[in-house]
Amino acid sequence: MMIKDLGGRIATVWEGLRPITREMLVGALKSGTQGTPNQHKSKFSYDAHADWELSRLLTALDERSRSAELRSDERKFGEVRQLADTCAGVLEHQSASAEVFIQLAQRALVRHDYKKLDQLADRLAERFSAGEIAEIVRQTDSPQIRAVAYETLAMLPVGTVASLLDDSLYSEIAAAALEQKAFEYESEEAREVLEQFDAENFKRGE
Repeated sequence: MMIKDLGGRIATVWEGLRPITREMLVGALKSGTQGTPNQHKSKFSYDAHADWELSRLLTALDERSRSAELRSDERKFGEVRQLADTCAGVLEHQSASAEVFIQLAQRALVRHDYKKLDQLADRLAERFSAGEIAEIVRQTDSPQIRAVAYETLAMLPVGTVASLLDDSLYSEIAAAALEQKAFEYESEEAREVLEQFDAENFKRGE
């Protein structure tokens, strides 16, 4: 695969990757594992900068894959899709960023890949903090993605969600998740926390 043949923007973004990030992607491409958690564990250290690099590359690849010119070239189109899917696979297994989750979930929705959306929801519950999940709700305009994030919040322990009630950025989101937990999951603990939260808000408003 010659990156420079896939399009100018892809080549520019690729050249901007750190060598270790490029090496990680090349290794994932060769192994066909798409960035499984244990891949190259001893050699590569995944960080927030890698998140940003791969997210930017995935955006460039997905935009290029929608080009009518590229679609007319079966070989190049296949290479772009392969690299994009590998990039998305690494992000899926390694990232715990709200922005990246939204990008991957939107990608699944565009493809009508609801199995992938379910897999992403599982990752959300496994590796994302309550704050990052609430950030997904705050940032996305997609009702489907917001519903997935709310559902995941509602499955977290009450104390974990309740800790967000003191954060003005997420308090309404946390309250809505606790309400879902209280009424859909019949959690008495969530109901009690909500009642206390409402009482405190009432006192502040007096």
